[in-house]
Amino acid sequence: MAKLKDYYQKKQLMEQLADEISKLEEDEALKNELAFEDSLRTLMAEYNKTPKHVLQILKAIDPSLAPAKAEGGTGTRAKRPLKTYKNPHTGEVVKTRGGNHKVLNAWREKYGKEAVQSWQED
Repeated sequence: MAKLKDYYQKKQLMEQLADEISKLEEDEALKNELAFEDSLRTLMAEYNKTPKHVLQILKAIDPSLAPAKAEGGTGTRAKRPLKTYKNPHTGEVVKTRGGNHKVLNAWREKYGKEAVQSWQED
């Protein structure tokens, strides 16, 4: 019985969709858009161009069509947090996102890794 019920529900849905399609086909705006699409496809075939080629041409004409570029970079990896180190002996401040900083390495050699790590400010 469940299959029979499912069959009739789908049949009713199909009839509703058929009615909606027939109403859409009578719409002048849709007819114009379909005619434009057909003309465009014919023109693309005549000049052996793909939709990608057409988009490139349109972007050259109107740069606002190009998608906005992501800020920062193209990678998906987040930036490392900025760390600040202040040398208590000299008062010198170093800001870095990585640990391989020239001045930090010199401090580590002179004062030791743990000591330099303790100079990190929050």
